[in-house]
Amino acid sequence: MKIKVNGQLQQLPEYASDPEMPLLWALRDGLNLTGTKFGCGIAACGACTVHVDGQPVRSCVTPLAAVQGKSITTIEALGTQARPHPLQRAWTAAQVPQCGYCQSGMLMAAAALLARQPKPSDADIDAAISNLCRCGTYPRVKIAIKAAAAEMRGGKK
Repeated sequence: MKIKVNGQLQQLPEYASDPEMPLLWALRDGLNLTGTKFGCGIAACGACTVHVDGQPVRSCVTPLAAVQGKSITTIEALGTQARPHPLQRAWTAAQVPQCGYCQSGMLMAAAALLARQPKPSDADIDAAISNLCRCGTYPRVKIAIKAAAAEMRGGKK
C-alpha cells in the first residue's frame, strides 16, 4: 500500500499496510515518522494530530483506508531546523513546551487553524485547539498562535 506523506508517495511495509490499521501506526512504525505521538488512542487528546488534505485529523482513529488518495502532512514537514515555521518560532519565544509530548499535535492543530483563519480570535483558538496539555500551557499557546498569525500576516496586528 502506498500513501502520500509530506509530499512524497511512500510505500508502506507489508506489516503496516492493513487498511484498518490506524494511520498513526503506519506513520510511526511503517515510515519511522515518530514526531506524531500516541496519547490516548480514542481521539481525545490530539497528540496524534496530522493534516489530511489540509484538515487536522486524529491519526490514532483514522484507518489507512480513509486516507487513500489523500495528502498527509506530519509535524516533520511543518518546518525545518534551518527554516522553522512561524508557529515553531513563536512556540519557542513564548516558551510553550514543558514536557513537550503534546506539542507536535498542538502545532499541527494550530497550523490548520492559521491556514483557514489568518487572524484568529480567542474564541477561534479555543474552538480549534481541543488538544490536551497536561502541563497546562494553554495561555502560552494562545500567545504563540497570535504571534505566529501576526508574523504570517507580515507583522500586521
